[in-house]
Amino acid sequence: MRILAINPNTTASMTAKIGHAAKAAASPGVEVRAVNPEFGPPSIEGYFDEAFAVPGLLAEITKATDADAFVIACFDDTGLEAARCASVAPVVGIGEAAFHMASLIAEKFSVVTTLARSIAPIERNLIKYGLASRCARVRAANVPVLALEEPGSDARRTIEAEIMRALAEDGAEAIVLGCAGMTDLARGLERSAEVPVLDGVACAVALAEGLVRVGLKTSKRNTYAPPLAKAYVGEFARFSPK
Repeated sequence: MRILAINPNTTASMTAKIGHAAKAAASPGVEVRAVNPEFGPPSIEGYFDEAFAVPGLLAEITKATDADAFVIACFDDTGLEAARCASVAPVVGIGEAAFHMASLIAEKFSVVTTLARSIAPIERNLIKYGLASRCARVRAANVPVLALEEPGSDARRTIEAEIMRALAEDGAEAIVLGCAGMTDLARGLERSAEVPVLDGVACAVALAEGLVRVGLKTSKRNTYAPPLAKAYVGEFARFSPK
């Protein structure tokens, strides 16, 4: 089995961290690779960055013809629906995966993300996935995504403090980390918080692996059908559906 984890931003150090977490979550014998696009934003912080990250993400999907499943390693589930249109193989977003797994182990969970501008996209996804009632609150630690890659940054301490506020104020029984760049912090934060702390990368790999094992693929009836053939123009001409 081959699972491709795609970091939709172009920061290679974050991709390496995602790859390490993805491989650790996979079963023996499952091959996991982590990649990022050659073009696009270095981080995804809000709707504007997200829009420019999708073409690079789709380029990675379309050229990975040997993948049995894909993981989109951005907590906003950037380009998830478009990626499902581009692939028969299952595509799992780390946000959706973490929400579903949290709902299986806790009555209420809180999400701790990076910047406040990410709160609304996450809340909208929770509504879309039917899990808004299980989320006590979406919180921002006000840590830029790229600060998670800076040696000596106090990002971990800031995130930990926000988790403690979530436990004290929200009634949360589990914490979902709202950024792929936090993947290496999960186990340490879980020890200090003394509640389950979910890393979406690990959750998505586990779900993607399960879908492949039971033989499920992306439905191509209506919603996730391949795009109709047409000629795109300008810079997007090379993405024209055949």
